[in-house]
Amino acid sequence: MHLEEFAEGNSLLHRIDPRIKIITFLIFCSFCSSSNHLKISFLYLLYGLFLLVIAKLKLKALAIRLLAANFFILFIWIFIPLSHPGNPYFEIGPFKVSLEGLSLALNITLKCNAIILATLSLLATSNIFSLAHALLHFKVPAKLVTIFFLFYRYITVMHEEYLQIKRTVVARGFVSKTNFHTYQTYAYLVGALILKSFERADEIYKAMLCRGFKGFFPLLEHFTLKKVDLIFGFLSSLVSILIWLKI
Repeated sequence: MHLEEFAEGNSLLHRIDPRIKIITFLIFCSFCSSSNHLKISFLYLLYGLFLLVIAKLKLKALAIRLLAANFFILFIWIFIPLSHPGNPYFEIGPFKVSLEGLSLALNITLKCNAIILATLSLLATSNIFSLAHALLHFKVPAKLVTIFFLFYRYITVMHEEYLQIKRTVVARGFVSKTNFHTYQTYAYLVGALILKSFERADEIYKAMLCRGFKGFFPLLEHFTLKKVDLIFGFLSSLVSILIWLKI
């Protein structure tokens, strides 16, 4: 599992100060999520695509993440048009589909995809170290930032442990089926993963204490704001506001 795949690059957005990108992202999400009009939501989606072009992200990895996110958005199209009150509506067999429900589902889909594109373009183009560093500059509690950093860092480690256990089970001839043995095997797999996670956490904690860890990571480097950072932050925030104002 490679969680920082999009952070590897040399585009304009990769070079922008993470503090500026976080502020820009929050402004974008605040205005985009409050949009109740399809036209405005569509414009935010277009702007998200524009940021995506600037970021020069890998299309295959991007497509995989978008498909995964839109799989859950698909359920919105199943439930909202059927449950949202509205008139007029049309019938599909025994079901009554509200046109207002379809409009609401489309608006949510546009906004969700716009925010996903902004997340990948603005936040995913910075590594976890720089994002955690930027959060400290925003006076986020150091303990919270440390927990966030360690959680993000060791997701990959736990995934590797899971793959190792899974390979061991497959090597012993396990074939997944719909029966009690399969459920029992997966229960054992989850239990083994929890035990390994606990053991690994204890080992890591002892290793960090041996290296003088005192509950936070010292900052050895600091950000330097450049003109291009300020210009990008101003223009990007301005565009987000103007779209919301329908200009």
